[in-house]
Amino acid sequence: MPRSIVLTTVFALAAAHAAFAQDPSTGPGQAFPSRPVRLVVPFAAGGVTDTSARAVADRLGARLGQPVVVENRPGASGNIGTEQVARSAPDGHTLVLGFDGTMVINPHVFAKIPFDTLRDFAPITKLGDATLILVAHPSVPANSLQELIARAKARPFAFGTSGTGGTPHLAGEMLAQRTGAQLTHVPYKGGGQAIIDVIGGQIPLAFTAVASSQQFVKSGKLKAIGVSSAGRSSSLPDVPTFAESGLPGFVVDSWVGVLAPARTPLPVIERLQREIAAVLADPVVKERYGVLGIEPVGNSPEQFAAQIREDLARWEKVVRQAGIRLE
Repeated sequence: MPRSIVLTTVFALAAAHAAFAQDPSTGPGQAFPSRPVRLVVPFAAGGVTDTSARAVADRLGARLGQPVVVENRPGASGNIGTEQVARSAPDGHTLVLGFDGTMVINPHVFAKIPFDTLRDFAPITKLGDATLILVAHPSVPANSLQELIARAKARPFAFGTSGTGGTPHLAGEMLAQRTGAQLTHVPYKGGGQAIIDVIGGQIPLAFTAVASSQQFVKSGKLKAIGVSSAGRSSSLPDVPTFAESGLPGFVVDSWVGVLAPARTPLPVIERLQREIAAVLADPVVKERYGVLGIEPVGNSPEQFAAQIREDLARWEKVVRQAGIRLE
């Protein structure tokens, strides 16, 4: 087992057991939850991140015996709502929907950030992975990732994403850093606008979620170059992965998960993980996640914590080399 995973597991278990010993408010004599649970979504209502939370909230509440109330606290690329949960009581009644952009990328792209991902949070489980895809205007003279890389080494190609510092942006930067392709980032307020501009021929490429682009790939308005997930997308099974296209180990998904404030007792973390995993196995929830382009996961707190640590280290290198900085 890699040393980083061992350390993560020891750290998470030790911290949780210590918290349980020091915090009698959630002891064996008091059932959890004793009141409604708040699930803070640090983004506006209506987006994929928000919808992924609402898809599990009602069923999770039924399993817990208390309502799970989704509360939107948008602002500062997710930092405001995330900080609010970091400062909440560590009793399991206030949780945050963690988005990879907020939890493992923001700490590197913002000059100052009001929380420490490793210090201030106890991971519970990853809800799922959203597959990313690189799409092109049909006129782009490349039908595969290797053809595109070869052409982008000769002349620059612009690629659009939903803003600066998000996972699609960093996926494009990592592709450029690994291959030597000349890829120039064009930030948009949303991934949908980037797709519209690719369809209209304003820019040649976009890195985006499969869910938002699959209809245009199927209709021929966009050309699919490849998906950056470990396996092919069930929505677009004919599109090869980056690894299949000559870049072994190039795996980038955008994930969402649930975290609690640090020092939340281990029995509470374990109960939440079990119930969330059961909800994610529900066929109705699976179907809803499929529409969102999310593959349900429901892994252990230790597995989720290990990925958070690994992603923090990976994106730090990419951000530093690309010189990305937000104030």
